Amino acid sequence: MQAVKMYTTAVCPYCVRAKQVLHAKGVENIEEIRIDFDNEARKHMMEITGRRSVPQIFIGETHVGGCDDLMALDAKGELLPLLQS
Repeated sequence: MQAVKMYTTAVCPYCVRAKQVLHAKGVENIEEIRIDFDNEARKHMMEITGRRSVPQIFIGETHVGGCDDLMALDAKGELLPLLQS
């Protein structure tokens, strides 16, 4: 299974939902990078994604996007193959 990294904040319902979806697909470990207390991590996230919102999800080297993007990927049947590639 591919490594999963997620930029998050403490109070983010979309982050919680994204983690639930990933866990349901068999992801056991998610590397969480909290940006609410770390301005450098926030700046880095914005540089590599071009986005300000959380979550920002990476599966392996692939930037999936946010929770809506993750759920759209799952609806198309493309999430599990990406996780397993």
